[in-house]
Amino acid sequence: MSIKALADRGIAFAEAIPDSLVSLSARLAVGGVFWHSGQTKIEGLHIKDSTFFLFREEYMVPLLPPDFAAYLTTFSENIFSVLLIIGLASRLSAAWLLAMTVVIQIFVYPSGWPDHILWATALLMIISRGPGVLSLDHLLFRKRHIPAFAR
Repeated sequence: MSIKALADRGIAFAEAIPDSLVSLSARLAVGGVFWHSGQTKIEGLHIKDSTFFLFREEYMVPLLPPDFAAYLTTFSENIFSVLLIIGLASRLSAAWLLAMTVVIQIFVYPSGWPDHILWATALLMIISRGPGVLSLDHLLFRKRHIPAFAR
């Protein structure tokens, strides 16, 4: 078998990977990162004192009071990550987590760009292509006509 034929077979194999599998992988990967982060901030149904300390002393996001930022971030990481993983309100969840990623990159951990660009890429893929057929969004809305920008 020639190198060209081998390359053609490899490309055909890669192009046969379903978009829904790629979307599911992206949702699980980035959703898992944010879920884990959100879980480190809570104990039971309460935000840990250490979370408030971090937002006052280390994270210090401008324009937001530290306690409000702690509540907003903890809620967002725990809720939007779950929605993203199960594929419900996927584009909205991905957009919110992308905004959080940008804030984290700019104001909190600028040196974390290698991770942040991976998160952003996965989130942009979900925003632009949707969550795929392996999602609650698809299950709930596939029979109705939903404008492309809302899917």
